[in-house]
Amino acid sequence: MRRKEFEMMDSQETESFLQEVSFGVLGTTGEDGWPELTPVNFVFHEGALYFHGSKIGQKMANLKARPQVTFSVAKEYAIVPSYVLDPKLACPATAYFKSVVIKGYGEPVDDLQQKAEALGAFMRKLQPEGGYDPIDPADPAYVPQLRGTSVVRIRVERITGKYKFGQNLKERKLSQVMDGLEQRGGELDAETIALMKAYCPHHQEK
Repeated sequence: MRRKEFEMMDSQETESFLQEVSFGVLGTTGEDGWPELTPVNFVFHEGALYFHGSKIGQKMANLKARPQVTFSVAKEYAIVPSYVLDPKLACPATAYFKSVVIKGYGEPVDDLQQKAEALGAFMRKLQPEGGYDPIDPADPAYVPQLRGTSVVRIRVERITGKYKFGQNLKERKLSQVMDGLEQRGGELDAETIALMKAYCPHHQEK
């Protein structure tokens, strides 16, 4: 059961996170009934999630047989060592992270204009500096590429988010963790502290 204090219900914040992360895991069901997981790049565009790839392969066969999918995206911000809160017990060790799970239906995008729009959204996300001709289905150079590439739209039925940044801690322990992260000074520790202040009720009230 998911703890209520870690739930993220803000749709704008969830969409912002999906725009930030480029890599997720697609869950489909194989013909033998076993779940199959495939890591893919993705883009969230106009309320749907898109990925692309070859027209053949196991994930495409799975989608054709059973279009129901689960898609998971996660980003770890900090591993919090146990000794930050307890000098002896290992129990307080934890991780702070954001995660989103999407359940929906995967459907192929066949229209070249829609493909171009989805792939254009990919490029704006993954190569924001430009350096390429716009993807245009009227451009003869792009037509064979668009026809030969499979683009899949995941029509979202349900989306849930879990953001864990110490919301379950009392103010004193929360301060201990922030002090420990500040002293450590890891790559994402400053950002983690800022997110703790943003999401934890002790700091939101101030």
